[in-house]
Amino acid sequence: MQHPATARQAQPKPSSRDLSAAGLRAFFNIARDWGLSTDEQMVLLGAPGRSTFFKWKSTPEAADLKRDTLERLSYLLGIYKALQILLPAATAADAWVKKPNSAPLFGGKSALDRMLGGNVADLIAVRQYLDARRGGWA
Repeated sequence: MQHPATARQAQPKPSSRDLSAAGLRAFFNIARDWGLSTDEQMVLLGAPGRSTFFKWKSTPEAADLKRDTLERLSYLLGIYKALQILLPAATAADAWVKKPNSAPLFGGKSALDRMLGGNVADLIAVRQYLDARRGGWA
C-alpha cells in the first residue's frame, strides 16, 4: 500500500490551461451571482481586451491565463468563499459586495468599489479584511 504522501505526489499537477478554465468558469458564476456588468468583470480580471474577455467567457477551456490573471482569480474565489462562510444566506453573501461599508478600508463605499480600483492590491485588501472577520487565514 502506498503512503498517502506518495500517492499525492503521483498525481499530475494541473496545467495552467486546466487552472485557467476552472478559474474562469468559477469567476463567471460569481460574476452572475454578484450581478457584475461586463466592464466590472473586465476590471476585476485585469482589463483584458474585449475580444479576449469574450473569448474567455465563451470558451474558458481554451484560455491559458497569465500569472496576474490567475492571481486575481484566486483572490476573487477566496473573497467569494469567505462571504459564503460569513454570510451563509447566499443572497446576503452576494449582496454584500455592493453594499456601502463603514469599515475604514471602504470609507463608506462598497467592497466592489474598492475591488474596482483595478489593482491586485485592492483584491488582497478585501480578502484580508474578510479573513480577519472570519478570525483567521484558513
